[in-house]
Amino acid sequence: MNTLDGSMVAITGGFGNLGVATARVLAARGARVALIGHGVAAKDLALPDAYDIVNDIDLSNARAASDAIASIVSHFGGLNALVNVAGAFSWESIADGSVDTWQAMFDINVKTALNASKAAMTHFGEGGRIVNIGALAALKADVGMGAYAASKAALMRLTEALAGELKDKGVTVNAMLPSIIDTPANRADMPDADSSRWVKPEEIGAVIAFLLSRDAQCITGASIPVAGRV
Repeated sequence: MNTLDGSMVAITGGFGNLGVATARVLAARGARVALIGHGVAAKDLALPDAYDIVNDIDLSNARAASDAIASIVSHFGGLNALVNVAGAFSWESIADGSVDTWQAMFDINVKTALNASKAAMTHFGEGGRIVNIGALAALKADVGMGAYAASKAALMRLTEALAGELKDKGVTVNAMLPSIIDTPANRADMPDADSSRWVKPEEIGAVIAFLLSRDAQCITGASIPVAGRV
């Protein structure tokens, strides 16, 4: 098992199923974890007291993102890694959907990661880590997924650009491309689907843990499919 002893990690979108599962995986491997989220009461997450919770943050606002990261750095005394989980999904056809959805998907799936990364990278020392949560749909869109897939494809390009920009500083930047994540919401939306084929949040958390570890220093600019058996 890869150890993250002493690593200080910030997770955006930290109050959702994937954010909480990732936090627990990383903490079990020795990381100190801070969750950044919006609109969820921290007391409802049933997380150990060791977590530093930063709540009600709009990461599409650059100043808010900078302030959130600064508060974490002040609390921990530094920052080693950022995991950008924050994002959203919208299904609508191009013919019947709104043009505004495209901007909304870009704001939450790309701009949040951009702002958080810009804020975090100024605090990294040698060997910093950024992991972005993309989507398998970024590789090929289907009906109703145009705006979502385009935003996740843009996140891949952001990942590559940041990796190139930071490689000489010893900072790695990678993306993960999950398929359908096994969450209560997805089970409710697709009650007839075989959820045993989906990827579990804890499995994604384990791959994130590897990418944050010293063993992954040679990997940067990658977009890694994590598809379960979909």
